[in-house]
Amino acid sequence: MDTDKLTKIVSMCRRRGFIFGGSEIYGGLSSVWDYGPFGAKIKKRIKDLWWDHYVEKRDDIVGLDSSIIMHEDVFKASGHLAGFTDSLVDCPKCKKRSRVDMLEKEDTTHYICECKNVIDITVNKPRKFNLMFKTNVSATEENPVYAYLRPETAQGIFVNFANVLNTVHKKLPLGIAQIGKSFRNEVTTGSFIFRMKEFEQMEIEYFVHPNDADKMYEYWVKERYSFYTDKIGLKKENLRLRPHTADELAHYARGCTDVEYMFPFGWSELEGIANRTDFDLKQHSEVSRKDLSCFSSAENKKFIPYVIEPSAGVDRTFFAIICDAYDEETVNDRTRVVLRLKPYFAPYRAAVFPLLKKNDELVNIAKNLFYDIRNKMPATYEDTAGIGKLYRRQDEIGTPFCITIDGDSLKDQKVTIRDRDTMLQERVSIDQVVVYIEQKSI
Repeated sequence: MDTDKLTKIVSMCRRRGFIFGGSEIYGGLSSVWDYGPFGAKIKKRIKDLWWDHYVEKRDDIVGLDSSIIMHEDVFKASGHLAGFTDSLVDCPKCKKRSRVDMLEKEDTTHYICECKNVIDITVNKPRKFNLMFKTNVSATEENPVYAYLRPETAQGIFVNFANVLNTVHKKLPLGIAQIGKSFRNEVTTGSFIFRMKEFEQMEIEYFVHPNDADKMYEYWVKERYSFYTDKIGLKKENLRLRPHTADELAHYARGCTDVEYMFPFGWSELEGIANRTDFDLKQHSEVSRKDLSCFSSAENKKFIPYVIEPSAGVDRTFFAIICDAYDEETVNDRTRVVLRLKPYFAPYRAAVFPLLKKNDELVNIAKNLFYDIRNKMPATYEDTAGIGKLYRRQDEIGTPFCITIDGDSLKDQKVTIRDRDTMLQERVSIDQVVVYIEQKSI
């Protein structure tokens, strides 16, 4: 585990307005995080890229936005009420409660707590805790009606399968895509935004004929890996595919492969692609007594579709992008922290600085140029510090191009554009700045 890199990334995210602790002024909440001004921009671009690629540009996938609060029977059918649990154990020394599977194992019955105490699970026996958040949807406390915050967006898709099919008039294979919040009351330690109580998912449930399930499962494994390398731009050396072993698979799954990323704490799941068979629709058909089957004209009979599920985390994708982009280098005996984000993900594509903020002519040129750039791409205008400090600030938030307007700009109508990655500077005519940035951003 690269604790040094993780500490630096967390510090930078807080310092530069990417991530803040949830309810921080009141002491915070464990595993709850807020996205700051720059983090919110990157997070939205991740979701926009995914939605555009899979919903807007494909004919076989449609979108959905289902509710967060769901009926109790949804989770009886899905098995979440009975089996969606973590095995937790209490440390007798530090009194901390931890997930057994996250502790270092000494032997079959002894685990090492973070406080280095050895826990004997034959004495301190683990207990099962359901991960779902229950809420009262009744108007009174005296007569409660309980529902649950969804622990995954998938169930909202399954219960709306017939509604969508009857509305869009499409044949299988058909995908239903959704981006939204999910909630799990998990016990987590030291993983930053990797595992949170409130998180956001980008999920597709791809409904297929059972005969096509294996082929489509292989397709989606390759497709989702390619999305991270080609669209997101993550380094291939930091990505790998890991098929689940037989003892890891959920009881209903025919296959599952994780796209894993090398986070500072090691290889961990970025996304899971699963062949869920017909389990989900069968369960909801049985409990709701609604027909969720499809008709095959070729076979002249009904069938329950199989489901291939590529399930990605927005927050984990954000985390991977930051980890991939974070870099340090020594410049003039000083450490320069730079976030080498792809231009698409950078909170700002360009930053405009007038070198003399008291010179009205320079300020007018700078502001007019800023407005021209902002009409085409995200940009910011800054004059609150010296040029060196402004450069360092923009380097850390990942701005690819910094533009300075100086005294010579009044004479030659040119500005200086500094490249974030190389720190090389180039004089460019004011009327060519937007074109220059667009060409360099490809």
